[in-house]
Amino acid sequence: MVDDSRVSEAAAVMAAMDMSPSSVEAAEKSDGLASGGDHSAISDTEDRELTLDERYALARSVGEECIQDEELRNLLEKKKDPVCYDGFEPSGRMHIAQGVMKALNVNKLTRAGCIFKFWVADWFAQLNHKMGGDLKKIRTVGEYMIEVWKAVGMDQSRVQFLWSSDEINKGAAEYWPLVMDIARRNNLARIVRCSQIMGRNDTDDLSAAQIFYPCMQCADIFFLKADICQLGLDQRKVNVLAREYCTEIKRKNKPIILSHRILCLPNGDVNVKIKKAYCPPQQVEGNPCVEYVKYIVLPWFKKFEVHRSEANGGPIVFHDVEEFMEAYKAGQLHPGDLKPALAKAINIILQPVRDHFTKDPHAKKLLSTIKNYKVTR
Repeated sequence: MVDDSRVSEAAAVMAAMDMSPSSVEAAEKSDGLASGGDHSAISDTEDRELTLDERYALARSVGEECIQDEELRNLLEKKKDPVCYDGFEPSGRMHIAQGVMKALNVNKLTRAGCIFKFWVADWFAQLNHKMGGDLKKIRTVGEYMIEVWKAVGMDQSRVQFLWSSDEINKGAAEYWPLVMDIARRNNLARIVRCSQIMGRNDTDDLSAAQIFYPCMQCADIFFLKADICQLGLDQRKVNVLAREYCTEIKRKNKPIILSHRILCLPNGDVNVKIKKAYCPPQQVEGNPCVEYVKYIVLPWFKKFEVHRSEANGGPIVFHDVEEFMEAYKAGQLHPGDLKPALAKAINIILQPVRDHFTKDPHAKKLLSTIKNYKVTR
């Protein structure tokens, strides 16, 4: 249940918490994009009811992969208020992709008619030795992460945050027999192969507690009555395990796996991190700067503005992903122009989060507290 940003512990610290003068100044001096930078940009507030085709397209756009497409469409057609779920370990400062991209995805799915359940996996973080296994610290980090999502513009009218320790204790008679049945039907090698979900390798020296983890995460899906597992691609193995469990117990309705892409950038201030980021000319595959424009900036603003000098072609505005990707592949957009435009857009998105953690007393105290925590792998 390690979140999408935990591909590496060295991945970017949530830039929303970066209060450096350079990044704040970039947001304050912004023009053009600023008009699209309010929260309405990610929370489509139209009153009209969407058609099935529109709801399906909106939900499907969240996933890099969907298992299975026809099941997703059928679910949206047949069931009122389908349940999506994602779980996250409160284990440190939030990353850009986890904060912004998750808000985008949740708002799309709730607009498509879903209810979204966040499994605040405090017990799982403890099992995985996060925050030194200190549950009090883990819960504080969880509260901080929820504050980030509120500030960045996640529409929480159809969102539930559920703490795993509280919910499991309340439903112990249902939960633990389910965990035991999943464990009973799988051999140890199969469970160890799922260790990637914890940010571990199957060659790592796993503790007994970490062996429990995949069985529990698989059980979570059924315990939460989830119709859609909306987690990162790194969580694919345990979600497939849940579908295989359905086959084993002859359950017809299997959870749909809607996996989003994993994004990361190097450590540092927003401007510095993007300036140093890998961004080869004319290459879109494996290019993190291109991916941030594709998966975050364009979905948020519905456009991507690049202010180039006249010598470099002058200002240009992209309104869709294909147009942007083709221009970059053709060499019509240089990394030297892409990077400052990307940094400017990200700073605009993050400014409300910076403001929230500066002005709101509760949020400010949470951030101050967790800054003193030592992050443990």
